[in-house]
Amino acid sequence: MERSQLLRQINSMRQSLFDQGLLDEQFVQLEELQDDANPNFVEEVVTLCYCDSSRLILNLEQALKKSPLDFNQLDSYMQQFKGSISSIGARKVKDQCTLFREYCTAGSGEGCFRTFQRLKKEHTALRKKFEAYFQLKRQAGPSQVASRPK
Repeated sequence: MERSQLLRQINSMRQSLFDQGLLDEQFVQLEELQDDANPNFVEEVVTLCYCDSSRLILNLEQALKKSPLDFNQLDSYMQQFKGSISSIGARKVKDQCTLFREYCTAGSGEGCFRTFQRLKKEHTALRKKFEAYFQLKRQAGPSQVASRPK
């Protein structure tokens, strides 16, 4: 695939992440921090975030197996998870985190379980989209400057 076609595909894929509500302005701010000295900055931050958030998902899964549920502990784990995932602008995942925390406050175990399943689904779906996006970016080589989504 020629470079200009690849760049159009990358831009289209990036725009669709915003159009689908998967990413927010924080992702653009992250992109603005990338420069020639560290051309893979965004990919590295996203990778680190997913390593950290995967660990927190395991903690949450273990905490959700306990009986009775410790809503304070669940809320604490989710607060950490939300902070991590917010740093990359993962809007839909962050929205699920907010809902989960509301269920913790309400003491609703069922709400926590349902929301956690949706959160994991959104988290995995976004990770796959990021993997495809960054693979294309690596194929294209050094990239252009970040731009605001349309």
